[in-house]
Amino acid sequence: MTISTLLHKSRGKTAVRRAPEALAAALREVDDRRLRRRRVVAAPVNVEDAAAALAIDGRRYLNFCSNDYLGLATHPALAAAMAGAARAQGAGAGASHLVTGHGPEHEALEHELAEFTGRERALLFSSGYMANLGVAVALADRDDLVLGDRLNHASLVDAALLARTRRSLRYAHGDAAAARAALAAHAVAAPAAGALLLTDGVFSMDGDLAPLPALAAAAREHGAWLVLDDAHGLGVIGDGGRGSCAHFGLGAEEVPVLVGTLGKALGSFGAFVAGSADLIDLLVQRARTYIYTTALPQPVAAATRAALRLVRTEPWRRERLAQLIERFRRLATARGLPLSHSPTAIQPVVFGSESAALAASAALRDAGFWVGAIRPPTVPPGTARLRITLSAAHRDADVDALVEALAIAWARRVHEGAGP
Repeated sequence: MTISTLLHKSRGKTAVRRAPEALAAALREVDDRRLRRRRVVAAPVNVEDAAAALAIDGRRYLNFCSNDYLGLATHPALAAAMAGAARAQGAGAGASHLVTGHGPEHEALEHELAEFTGRERALLFSSGYMANLGVAVALADRDDLVLGDRLNHASLVDAALLARTRRSLRYAHGDAAAARAALAAHAVAAPAAGALLLTDGVFSMDGDLAPLPALAAAAREHGAWLVLDDAHGLGVIGDGGRGSCAHFGLGAEEVPVLVGTLGKALGSFGAFVAGSADLIDLLVQRARTYIYTTALPQPVAAATRAALRLVRTEPWRRERLAQLIERFRRLATARGLPLSHSPTAIQPVVFGSESAALAASAALRDAGFWVGAIRPPTVPPGTARLRITLSAAHRDADVDALVEALAIAWARRVHEGAGP
């Protein structure tokens, strides 16, 4: 019996007495399926290699599972900007943006993000999760269709659910023709209703790119909002690091709603939505995850502004990352490792079962590499994997050693009967 069943069938003190039993049973089930998630306390080793290495329980590991793609999270310029803003503005915003929490650093960052992405305006959110939920709830009406890629990030999946429309569908991963067909069918069934088409730009567990040009054409043909979550593209791909839209040569007309996060390539924290002035003003009126939460601390906004300056003035970071991606893929292919079709910093190696992925992660840990095992429900059943991510802060020798350790872990998997 599930926790929810126990709690819904009970009332008052009975529910309180039975809840611990239900919680323990649920955790045993998680353990039986080898799906228990555990946190570690990770700290930078030293200033010199803080972006590429970490210390856990007193041991140094090369970090190959961070989203700090450009090595900016520990950059001195970000730390200095954050410290200076904290001294000048304080540590916290103290209120929501619509009360007294919107400060000069927020305002400046929104202007700079709008310019960087080629949109009229931008709006800050406290996280990418909150940005996606806020957009879907603000834009979708009851009779609209909310349509999303089957491998969208959990925040987009939940956004579709929380939009509370009568129709919410998911199409096969990367299948723009299926998305177009769903939009066409909806237009016939409900000609007066609208639609939202939600997609990642770079898919976080596979590293592949959405077929944006075809999705944009389908959305435009059927009058749908195209909402792009470019969390793993912004700062990394496209001209000037401007993301998936720049990579495909698409602008605000083709992709009217752009969601970006600040805690990955930009090395800080938070998120934003960029689009037309009317879109942003509507979100200010309707996006509950914007209206009813405390504003991002201004020191975080100041650090992000410093990161944007580095993205603009230090293109060598993207160039270095591209070199490392090519090197990893070339060496891994030569060693017979099964790679996906990812051209990005996300390079998954699928081991299949949860136990195989956990064993590979442990083997890499023994060899001095920190790469977490990604298991269901984060990825589909049977596709547990090591999600390897590269950073401009890694050295050639780091990548070479990682591939060697991976090859040994993969050979052990095959030898033990799991198959190639």
